[in-house]
Formats: sequence, C-alpha cells, structure tokens
Amino acid sequence: MLADDVKDSIQTAYRQLLESRELTPRYGQRLMIAEIAKTLSTLADDGAAPPICVVEAGTGTGKTLAYVLSVMPLAKALDYKVVIATATVALQEQVVQKDLPEILEGSDLSFSYSLAKGRGRYLCLAKLDMLLRGNDSMQAMMDLYGEDLDDPSDGDHALYEKMLEELSAGNWKGDRDDWKSALSEEDWKPVTVDNAQCMGPKCSHFRNCCFYQARDSMDKADCIVSNHDLVLSDLALGGGVILPEPAKCIYIFDEAHHLPLKSNNHFSAFTRIKASNTWLERAETLSLRLQKDDFLDATAQQSLQKLIANTREQLDHAWLLLEQILESLDQADSYDSRIQHAFELGVVPMEIQSLAATLANLYARIASAFQDISDDLKDAMEDGADVKRRQLAEQWYPLIGSQLKRAEANLGLWLSYATSDPDDKAPYARWLSYNINESFTDIGLSSSPVLAADNLQQRLWENCAAAVLTSATLSALGNFDMLKMRAGLPEHTHYLSILSPFDFAGSASLVVPKMNCDPSDSERHTQLIVKALPEMVDKSGASLMLFSSRRQMQDVMQLLPAQWRELILCQDDFQKSQLLKFHRQRIDKGEGSIIFGLSSFAEGVDLPGKYCTHVLIAKIPFAVPNDPIEMTLSEWIEQKGLNSFMTLAVPDAAFRLVQASGRLLRSESDRGKITLFDERIVNRRYGKTILDSMPPYRREIFQNEIESFPVEESGV
Repeated sequence: MLADDVKDSIQTAYRQLLESRELTPRYGQRLMIAEIAKTLSTLADDGAAPPICVVEAGTGTGKTLAYVLSVMPLAKALDYKVVIATATVALQEQVVQKDLPEILEGSDLSFSYSLAKGRGRYLCLAKLDMLLRGNDSMQAMMDLYGEDLDDPSDGDHALYEKMLEELSAGNWKGDRDDWKSALSEEDWKPVTVDNAQCMGPKCSHFRNCCFYQARDSMDKADCIVSNHDLVLSDLALGGGVILPEPAKCIYIFDEAHHLPLKSNNHFSAFTRIKASNTWLERAETLSLRLQKDDFLDATAQQSLQKLIANTREQLDHAWLLLEQILESLDQADSYDSRIQHAFELGVVPMEIQSLAATLANLYARIASAFQDISDDLKDAMEDGADVKRRQLAEQWYPLIGSQLKRAEANLGLWLSYATSDPDDKAPYARWLSYNINESFTDIGLSSSPVLAADNLQQRLWENCAAAVLTSATLSALGNFDMLKMRAGLPEHTHYLSILSPFDFAGSASLVVPKMNCDPSDSERHTQLIVKALPEMVDKSGASLMLFSSRRQMQDVMQLLPAQWRELILCQDDFQKSQLLKFHRQRIDKGEGSIIFGLSSFAEGVDLPGKYCTHVLIAKIPFAVPNDPIEMTLSEWIEQKGLNSFMTLAVPDAAFRLVQASGRLLRSESDRGKITLFDERIVNRRYGKTILDSMPPYRREIFQNEIESFPVEESGV
C-alpha cells in the first residue's frame, strides 16, 4: 500500500507542474503515474519480489514527467536510489539538462541528480601526464606495443596542453562531452582508459581523477541518469561496481525496447585466429621486457613464454580445422560484408568443442599470469615505494590491463565453444566469419545469447529493488509476448499500454498503392518505387524514405531522374546529425528535401511539423534473414514445435513498422501521410494481422496503381 504522504507528494507535484507550465492534464500521463506508483507500492512489503512495471506510452503521453513523479517520492521515502537509463548519451543529456530541471523548478519536489558515464567519457590524468611528460621507457613500450599504447604523435600535442590548462583553471572537468569542440576518436583515445587499464586508488592522480570525482557526486545523488550500456556494464561486473548496488536501486529504462539487444551484445564474445596469434607473439616479447624491468622473474617469464607458444600452436590447429569446415560448405551466407557459417542450434562439431576446451584452459592460465603481474604492479604503486619503480609500474599497468582483458575475452569465447547448452534453455548462437581483402585474411569466431532472458533475470530482475520499463513502442501485434520472451520478464510483471493522445485518423493517412509486385522480386519492386516517387512525393515538401536494404536504397537513388536526386540526402553520404541539420536548413529556406535512410532512421528521428510530412516505407521491415542470432533463435523456436515466422518474424516486423510510421506524427498538430510500397500488408493473412496492429490511420488502399503512372526520364 502506498503511504498517504507519498501519495500526497505525487498528486501535489503533478498539480504544481501543470499550473506552473500552464499544461492541461493528460489522461494517459495520469494513468501512467498511477500504474507505476501502484506497482511499486509493494516495495514496502517484506519478502515481496522486486516489482516490475512495463508501460507502453504512445508519443505525446509525457512519459519522462510521469515516471519521475511516480518514482522519486517513493524512492526518497524508502531510501532507494533511482537510476534512469536511456538508450543513448544524447537522451541522457536531455533528461539532465531539460527534463529534471523543469520538474524541480515547477514543483515542491526536492531531490539531487547526477549524470553517470563510463570511464571512456572521461580524461585520464595519468595518461595525459605521460603523453605530455614522455620518457624513454614509455617510448620503448610504445615502439614495442603500438596497438595498445597510443603514440602521442597520433594526437594533437597542442590540444593536450590546452586540456591541461583548462583542467588547472577549473574550466573543465575532463568530460569529453563538455569540451568546447568535438573531439575525434584519434585525439581522445590516447587520453582515456577502460576499467581494465584504470589503476583506481593506486594511481598517483587518484585524488584529482576526473572519473572518480564524477562518481563521488553520483554516490551522493538521489537520482542517477545513466544509459543502458553503463547499467549492463555494471551488471556484467557483478553490480555495484560503477553504479550503486542493484538491491538499492529502482531502475527506470526509457526506450526499453533496446534493452534485450544491448544485453545480448554485452554478454557476447568474439575472437579472430590470426589477430590473436599476432597479439600472442607480441605478448612473448612483452614478457621479456617485463623481466628486464624486474616485474617478472626468469622462471615466471619462461613459464609464460611456453604457455603462449602452446596457445599459438593450438591456434594454428584451429585455423586449419576451421578453414576445412568453411571450404567444405556447399554454400555460405554473407552477412555484414563477410562470408559466414552459423552452426545449427549453436552446436559445434566435437573436434572444435574438444579444441576449444584446450584453448580455454590455456587462456585461463594466460589470464591468471597477467593477473599476477597486474597485482605485482599494484604493489609497486603503493605509497612509500621507490619513486622510479612506482612511475614505471604506472606506465606498465594500463598495458598489462589490456593484455588481461584480451586474454579474458578469448577465454570467454573458447569456453562458450567448449560448452554444451542446457536442453531446457535457449541456446547460444555460435558462428564463423571469414574476412578476406587485399591486405587481410582472418577467421572470426562469435558467440552470443539468442535471448537476453537468463542474463537479465539473474543479474537484474531478481536483484534490483524495482524496475520500470517504458517506451512509445514495446508491444507487438497488441501484446507484450515478444518483450517478455526476449527480456525474460518475471510472471508478476505488470503491463500497461497507453494510447497516444494523437488523432491518428484525422492527422494522417496510410497509403498502400497497387503494385502488382511482391518485394521478393527486388528488381521490379525497385523499378516501381522509382516510377512512383515523382508522382507521389511533393517535390517542395519534407519526406523521409525508409529502406530495409542498402542495395535497394542506392539503386533507387541512382535510377531516379537527376532533378529528383538533387533533393535526396542519403544516409551513406552524411553523419546522421549532419544530415538532419541539412534537411532542416533546406526546409527552413522553403526548399524541398527527401531523406533516404535505413533502419537507424526508423526510430529516434524527431522531425516535427513541416520537417516531415510524408514517410515512405519500401517494404514491411522484416529482420535480416541471415543474422546468425535470429537464425539460431528461429531454429530453437521450430524445435519447440512453433512456427518461427509467426512467432518471431511477424511480431518483430509489426513492431518495426509501427516505429517507422511513428516518424510522421511527433506532436498533436502534425499532419501528413505514410506510404508503404508492399501489398503483402493487405493480401497476406499475416499482413492483415500487422495492419490491424498499427495506429488507426485513415487508410487509402490501392487507390493508386503505380503501373499507370508516367515514366520520367532518368536524366543519366
């Protein structure tokens, strides 16, 4: 039961915010506040399972205000931290710079908040000092191991001097995103570290460390604004390492539909045979240098060298075996510009499994050796140690951290290949990829969960205080089954879907022209789209054309008449932010503009009002059929006696289509139309199911027949 004082606090704050910002109450927003508060009220019950609330809140609901108002008073009353996790750093900054200040300014709510980012977003003072100070020992290590220690000549020395100036003057706190101009990866990488390279309290710069100072402010905050990747990184490390302990946190996942995929990425593994062999060859030389600097005795050095030699020999065996497998295939898939082979149901042949067990054992011993060296370096960095030796240890530590991380990554991959999956759980996807170009040939091995369910159950849902998942699109085909399966949400999870307040029928039409062509006939389908665009698109307006295939996007662009090509801003030609900027500038000048984009433009693109009045979709956005993870999941679904197309592909396509069409209406005053060049949504049974799950746009089905349109000269 929600305490009366908490209930009063929520209601009062909502009333104050409406009055201060002269807003009218939104039914959906009030419903969202009530549902979250009711679900999380069991937090005060002893022995209750962590409450989980899933709220699909259509565009225009005002979900940020709703989840902050419903969670913050309860969290403060029960002494819990609130972790708001967004999908991107940009969304993080919007919450911190706009949403939370407006809530605090417009109500009597009182809470502190802090922005949480990973180490990679902060400057490392130790690396900056080494780059600016320089010495022969450091240079020798760079010459030896250039791929892991970044040569300061690769960056801008004057820039690093300016960074030190701004830090010393107190004008900058070492946050990459707060630097006065954009920093390239080449300039930034030499002055930052990951968790494996960070010396922590042992570092001589620890008291002034940019990352730890930011973390101190985070520890004192009531609300921490993070992102999905940082939360998952913390959970992968055991929880409570980067962020507060999960048991003391109420997590709010905004744009929560990204969470399962991001989780799979965090718990996946990858290695390349030749690249690993090259790394190990350098590690042998590295061990000699460690011995010379007295951080490794002769016996330990010889032992490590022998261990590395054995591992390289086994990798040579692996290359021959994997090459034979790839050459024996009747046909191989192509995915992400690589030849690949996914093992059926993730089951690898016994000879690979046996070799993997041997390699896993060897990499475990290599990782243990590097861990011992890392521990010895920490001892050498203790206060009171010899100054020169301490400095040398500080120079070595990030490099050894990189070696340890790489050994552990290889260990994870080979362990996965050596392991058989339990019969009662979804398997791991395991696949080979063959990279061939003029200067580089290698075989890669990958492993990934096909469902995030187990990892999220064990690390999050069972260990957090509570969680709220929200997004404009979370359901598919009118239910939450897909999200529940992929994210492993517990049975006691509460679900709520709140319709957008938009007048879909009055604001937008869904147009499906008569094509007399199935998209599987890609050449004819492309020709018909080329024929249709000049007739169906306003040359002086703002349009967004979404494709499922890069090849089709490029073909359509090349086949269009020259005067139409001039209107197109293609995803392949610009960075996303730059492209959107150019598009807005064109529209502001009264010029026409058409964006051509792939799936990344089907969500997270906000072009309200005049900036987008027509969304065109080439075809129903089914997932790439040869994605190894989805292939393995489909095989598992089929093995269970289910139809993978209806169980996975159709709900997923429906979800993507709702997201893509959602680029049109971004506010209640927006107007426009959506055109889908795919008759299957009408003449296939599954298509009608997808159509019925879409918002209630006004429908214009087969009112245009593309074959009757005139043909414009291409101008080529």
